[in-house]
Amino acid sequence: MFDFSPNALFGQLLLGLMNGSFYALLSLGLAVIFGMLNIVNFAHGAQYMLGAFAAVALGRLGLGYWWALLLAPLAVGIVGLLTERLFLRRVANLNHLYGMLLIYGLTLVIQGAMQSTFGASSLQYSAPEHFSGGIRLPFLFLPYYRLWVVLFSLAVCGGTWYVIERTRIGAYLRAATENPTIVRTFGINVPLLITLTYCFGVGLAGLAGVLAAPIYQVRPMMGADLLIIVFAVVVIGGMGSILGSIVMGFGLGLLEGLVSFIYPQASTTAVFLVMVLVLIVRPAGLFGWVVSGPADAIENEDTSDVTPRGVLVFCGLALLVVAVAPLFVFPYVLMQAMCLAIYALSVGFLIGYVGLLSFGHAMFLGAGSYAAAHLATAWGVPSDLAMLVGVVAAAVLAYAVGLIALRRQGIYFAMITLAIAQMLYFAAMQAPFTHGEDGIQKVPQTDLLGFLPLSNPKVLYVVVSAVFVLAILALARIVNSPFGEVLRAVRDNEARAVSLGYNAGRYKLVAFVISGALAGLAGAMKAIVSQSANLSDMHWSMSGEALLMALIGGIGSLYGPVVGAFIVFAIVYYFASLGEWVVVVQGVVFVACVMLFRRGLVGEALAWWQARRARRGPTDGVTGLGGQGRQVNPSSE
Repeated sequence: MFDFSPNALFGQLLLGLMNGSFYALLSLGLAVIFGMLNIVNFAHGAQYMLGAFAAVALGRLGLGYWWALLLAPLAVGIVGLLTERLFLRRVANLNHLYGMLLIYGLTLVIQGAMQSTFGASSLQYSAPEHFSGGIRLPFLFLPYYRLWVVLFSLAVCGGTWYVIERTRIGAYLRAATENPTIVRTFGINVPLLITLTYCFGVGLAGLAGVLAAPIYQVRPMMGADLLIIVFAVVVIGGMGSILGSIVMGFGLGLLEGLVSFIYPQASTTAVFLVMVLVLIVRPAGLFGWVVSGPADAIENEDTSDVTPRGVLVFCGLALLVVAVAPLFVFPYVLMQAMCLAIYALSVGFLIGYVGLLSFGHAMFLGAGSYAAAHLATAWGVPSDLAMLVGVVAAAVLAYAVGLIALRRQGIYFAMITLAIAQMLYFAAMQAPFTHGEDGIQKVPQTDLLGFLPLSNPKVLYVVVSAVFVLAILALARIVNSPFGEVLRAVRDNEARAVSLGYNAGRYKLVAFVISGALAGLAGAMKAIVSQSANLSDMHWSMSGEALLMALIGGIGSLYGPVVGAFIVFAIVYYFASLGEWVVVVQGVVFVACVMLFRRGLVGEALAWWQARRARRGPTDGVTGLGGQGRQVNPSSE
């Protein structure tokens, strides 16, 4: 029975205030790093976890809580120093989204290594003895340690805000971000300032980990899902706004506690719902500002265009591979890989041809999967119609999300899609028809078009292969159409395209819907092939996997994500015996792609082919696999 007592209300508010303390500290660190370096620190959750583990390690060495409070943030800050010097500095002159992808890859390495070492079990860490007990108030019992966490977090947040906003050091930091050349003329070491800023933001995450160690379970994945909530807090407060992060961290923590008292099932989605509402009214966040200037989109090489002959050659090779591969690989594995290849194709299209990086694309994969599985299982809808409805459901969802997310660009767009996807993930976790963590099982495989039995593995393999090739052909036709030409014009110079009379927002929305529908097709077909739909299809890590596939193959190429999908799937499948070390391998590959060959395998091959043809002299039209013929591009007319 629901408890309306004041004790329950104040208890939930206290819990919300304590959670808000961690939200504020973590979002403050994110805001400091983003505001000063314009980097979305995806490793913040992992660094929060490292702070907690550092406290446990220091405790086993005989150093108590107070030493941990001092040394653990310093240790995590040193990790941040190495990260900035060895990795981030090498991509500092590139688009900031590459830094975001690089940090995500490093996060996979850290979390995978820690989980492989410590497993899923949690470690215990006790608070100091003089924090035992608490204050008995009229409506609740307030533990001393939780009171300490709230007060100490307030002090740290307030001190950080004062240093950045009211001191000369803070002025130097802000000036170094806005105009580093002028700041250097005053004899200030700008690279050192940037390094110290990143280390300080990372140290705040480590400090939050130490404070959390006596309250929460210390485990390798303790910061994974918390990070997504913190991202939402930063977006609501305003990306880069120090004051917004502090205020909204504590405020949304209290809101979460209040919602937990009124309707506990909605507590995990309350923050994301507020984020969506705020973004509709004020896209820059409550305390943020609209950043002027060009869109912060992924830069693309000229290898992105394809010719009709090149598409036919690639599809012919794809057909040859899917025809021969069953002789060496189990067909079910190949069908799963083809589904993921279509999913990666949708993400690659959005990045390479529209210039938009979505970090929440798994919501469309999950929407298609759950829609098809539920219709086929609960209502007995035939498999072909269920898949069609799954595609439509994903397209409708993409349209609704696009209306909100496309109000921003670059990093902001990526963060908004991530937060909306996580909100839908929590909603799917609570929805009755999804069956929670068990998922929808035993999805029936009926006859396609009334006469092709999908329950026959050979027929199913042929159908999946046909859909796979047709998806590539359809997307290639879109890319080579006048619509695709305008998309590239908007991607390269949106202001120029608008001046020529094109509605850039409408073109991007249509492209986003196409991408979402393609991801929905992958999810619906995956549900029929695997005869199941699970929450893992909607988790934000699946969005990261799609980006990894696109990066490995090549973002600026139509074929790249397809090749990358097969490579990533092969890594996961053939190295499954390594356990969690597979995640480390994925992270290393992610980092290598960003650091060494950002054009990917196919992108590098296409660049080499075009350079080779250029050395042979001009031609009337390029007919190779990745060449470009004479094209009319509104961005260059």
